[in-house]
Amino acid sequence: MFTGIIECMGRVVEFTRLDTTEAGGNGASLAISGARTILDDCHLGDSIAINGTCLTVTEFTEDTFKVGLAPETLNRTNLGQLQTGDPVNLERALAAGHRFGGHFVQGHIDTTAEIIEITPEANSIWYKLRLSDSGLLRSIIPKGFIAVDGTSLTVCDVNDDERWFTIMMIAYTQTHVVMPTKSVGSLVNIEVDMLGKYVEKVTTSILRGTSSSEGSGTSEIERVIRRVLQKDH
Repeated sequence: MFTGIIECMGRVVEFTRLDTTEAGGNGASLAISGARTILDDCHLGDSIAINGTCLTVTEFTEDTFKVGLAPETLNRTNLGQLQTGDPVNLERALAAGHRFGGHFVQGHIDTTAEIIEITPEANSIWYKLRLSDSGLLRSIIPKGFIAVDGTSLTVCDVNDDERWFTIMMIAYTQTHVVMPTKSVGSLVNIEVDMLGKYVEKVTTSILRGTSSSEGSGTSEIERVIRRVLQKDH
């Protein structure tokens, strides 16, 4: 579990498509430097979010660490596009008893979004983003939470017809995350509000009758109508 409050920015040392070392596990791997501030209490197997993606530490030094990348991770995130020297957002998994400053972030990326417009306003910056998976727009609401490359942000506007939403980034955040280094056309990782996804799952099941003790296929609306009709008769 993460909060979306980025602890530091690291840099890509190496992205390897086939890492045959023990730490690489005969798959893709990513090595990150500039992570000293989050590695003082690190252990093998710990979780660190890179651009919002929860990954497992397989090797580390005082300043660098390595993680493995599964095919699902490469398919669903922007991590496969990273080049040596690229900056990345880093956050350790939340420790019990610490202040919770952002929102519930799992580190499980839902999709990517393309930056389609960047508009400065005073000392803030507006970003307009279009989702790769437009079906997730139902989980994005104005003034709701969203994690963009792992950064906890507030949604400003949502346009369901044109499949875009906007966020605004304040001056402080701009200096502590990777978003301002990106341009129109860049892809960012998106995790929608996990609580909204759970609520949607439960309510949809109830309304469609897929979790009903009265029988699958009978929606809650149908059952209410039946009870009303039975009372009337």
